Amino acid sequence: MIDTRMDSSQPEDGGLYPIRTVASLTGVNPITLRAWERRYNLIQPRRTESGHRLYTREDIERIQRVMKFLSQGISISQVKPLVDQPVTQQLDNAPALHDNEWQRYHTRMLRAIERFDEQGLDAIYNEALSLYPVNLVLQHLVTPLLRTLGERWKARAGGVAEEHFFSVILRNKLGARINHLNAHGTGPLLLICCLPGEHHEIGMLFFALAALSHDYRVLVLGSNLPLEQIPHVLEQKPCDAVVLSGSARPARGLLDLQLPELTRQLRIPVFVGGMVARKYEEAITGAGAIAVGDEFQPAFSQINSTLS
Repeated sequence: MIDTRMDSSQPEDGGLYPIRTVASLTGVNPITLRAWERRYNLIQPRRTESGHRLYTREDIERIQRVMKFLSQGISISQVKPLVDQPVTQQLDNAPALHDNEWQRYHTRMLRAIERFDEQGLDAIYNEALSLYPVNLVLQHLVTPLLRTLGERWKARAGGVAEEHFFSVILRNKLGARINHLNAHGTGPLLLICCLPGEHHEIGMLFFALAALSHDYRVLVLGSNLPLEQIPHVLEQKPCDAVVLSGSARPARGLLDLQLPELTRQLRIPVFVGGMVARKYEEAITGAGAIAVGDEFQPAFSQINSTLS
């Protein structure tokens, strides 16, 4: 299939880009872009007569610099003085890296989980997701929180229930958000699922949510999917690419037998992401697939390049 997304080098109106295109180029969803504008005055887009936001190429470069600071552990409240400085001075004047803000979110969410406070948990999670890109929320908040719950469940009364409570709410929230955004998508369709034997699907769901921010549509098939099922799915629902996610050690025969067989059968690219892609890149490439690692933005750059 042909990649129908707008060429990112071609602005729509006199060198100005609408918010949907900026979200696709940067991976920062429109809700977060609007929050950065209103709460932190980080970007000041122009407006059409009807009130729609339009961004310049300089705005996009500024957003990318904001992302760079956030990925280094600098909180959103500290970013503006840095990006307002000349580029040559920004790194020299950056504050010491810290994770105090993420730790505060972690503590607040953990307390809400301990009280089984669904509304409180929902409010804190939405606040974090409105201010930070989805990949950073996964990396700095959700993954450490799941690790904390997983490490302490044996020694804590109600620990198993707390872990289940958070996991169910998180899956429900991600699923609802994915379904909502998917209904309005028009871009290329990605089939996204976990590798056989992979039962941890939270990272895969976050990747699907990030894909929607990059102007893709998604067909999400969940955890532990046998690869031999995928050709049948594609016969019924043609997709532009397949994205397989894995964090654990691959099952025996997966990379040397099952994955090569799948890539031979398909006429569309097969991407493999997650920790397994970083550890077994050579085997994945030898199987005819494309390893995209476990960081979202480089992964989408590679997917975009391949499809276009």
